[in-house]
Amino acid sequence: MAAAEQLKEQGVQQYMQGDYEQAVATFKQAISAYQEAGKPDMAAEMQVNLGLALHSMGQYDDAIKAMDAGRAVFAGMNDRNRTAQALGNMARVYAKQGNTEQAITNYREASATFMELGDEENYGQTVLAIADLQMRGGKMMQAAATYEVGLDYIKNPNARQKMMKKLLGVRNRFTGGGVPKADNDEE
Repeated sequence: MAAAEQLKEQGVQQYMQGDYEQAVATFKQAISAYQEAGKPDMAAEMQVNLGLALHSMGQYDDAIKAMDAGRAVFAGMNDRNRTAQALGNMARVYAKQGNTEQAITNYREASATFMELGDEENYGQTVLAIADLQMRGGKMMQAAATYEVGLDYIKNPNARQKMMKKLLGVRNRFTGGGVPKADNDEE
């Protein structure tokens, strides 16, 4: 098991340093080591990591296959959180391939699971990813509404998210959207 952990750490380090080819080889070794150690959940996690490295190399079909193999193990173990994470990772690959419809489908499934699990931060981030795809597809009003929903669940918004929140607030003042004011509120 120590060897598997070392391989995992080595693969993550290689990935973070941009050495994707080496990370692929190391994650494959880690998959085998975790399988031999009787840790199918960790082998599945390495499958997803393998997919991330393959995605970074532009090998999208192989990335989806690797991630889906990990997702299937998580689903079989009823590990809903890691299943949703794998779906979100797969959605990013589908989006990169230009398969927006499948990307949105995966993101929606992941976001629904995160919401059911009470994981508001991941729910919000996943909804924002859907909004990004809608915006890229030219569906500006739909994207704005989706952004608004997603931003409500982000605890520590980044600078871009803070700006979007302000812009949506301005839009809501002009269009009458957002939270209605009480009768005694003045502008």
